[in-house]
Amino acid sequence: NAPVNALGYLRVMFAVDDIDDTLARLRKRGAQVVGEVVQYEDSYRLCYIRGPEGLLIGLAEQLR
Repeated sequence: NAPVNALGYLRVMFAVDDIDDTLARLRKRGAQVVGEVVQYEDSYRLCYIRGPEGLLIGLAEQLR
């Protein structure tokens, strides 16, 4: 895990069309979800995965 005071970016967020499909493909490549997929009102489904060097990578699917 990257320390809180590490230089550079600690997280980045990507918009995806289908969060479940994206997670399935990333899990096949060793990605691990941090926590669980959550829904924010009727707007978004969100989750984080842990990436290289401890970077948190966020995924967001806009609900239509």
